[in-house]
Amino acid sequence: MNLSPEQRLTLHGFNNISKSLSFNMYDICYTKTKEEREAYIEYIDEQYNAERLTEILKHVTEIIGAHVLNIAKQDYVPQGASVTVLVSEGPVVEVPEESYDESPGPLPEAVVMSLDKSHITVHTYPEYHPDEGISTFRADIDVSTCGEISPLKALNYLIHSFDTDIMTIDYKVRGFTRDVSGHKLFIDHDIGSIQNYIPEKIRDQYDMIDVNVYQEHLFHTKCKLKQFDLDNYLFGYTKEKLSATEQKEITDRLKLEMDEIYYGKNMS
Repeated sequence: MNLSPEQRLTLHGFNNISKSLSFNMYDICYTKTKEEREAYIEYIDEQYNAERLTEILKHVTEIIGAHVLNIAKQDYVPQGASVTVLVSEGPVVEVPEESYDESPGPLPEAVVMSLDKSHITVHTYPEYHPDEGISTFRADIDVSTCGEISPLKALNYLIHSFDTDIMTIDYKVRGFTRDVSGHKLFIDHDIGSIQNYIPEKIRDQYDMIDVNVYQEHLFHTKCKLKQFDLDNYLFGYTKEKLSATEQKEITDRLKLEMDEIYYGKNMS
């Protein structure tokens, strides 16, 4: 976060403290047939293509107070995309031609932004269970900044940018800067939990677990939606088309999938 003038630290030189936010979201869907699975993957590929991912990261750049320098993006056939966006922490003065790089190799779907000594990346991973009818879509977002700008400012926007059943969020402060006397400063802001940066309205929708190592400036929060409506997890139809037995069986499978992701282990 940017400090107000009365809070701003007087430093010996540039603020070299690095702040990294890793945000992983999961969308779960029941896809009974091969055709449904293929349609779901196609939907995800269209919904989170390079163009939309670029717009999301451009807005993240604005939120944290950085400036876009240039953009290179590419959608791949049959699916996937890559995007690279170069940005600077200060205002844009000029962009020399040699700074325009070719897009990176064909990742499944990827977006990369580079700040002055900082970066933003997004990767998406659609996949499905071989025989249980469950498809999942995962998006990994990493926002790493150096200096006063903070990636935590973008967290609320990122949550709203993806359909999220489960979130795992990590925040790490690394390195140090020095005050004018040479004394090392290993963190330049107060933080007790990542939850402090999630609006109350959103927090109320999720069960949350914190695992924090305060002395290492390492913070971890896991979130899982409290409310469950089967209609939100069926692809192309509603639960009225299913028998009561089918509804229960599918609900149990979906909840098991969500619990396994939330707790990070296979469960019987």
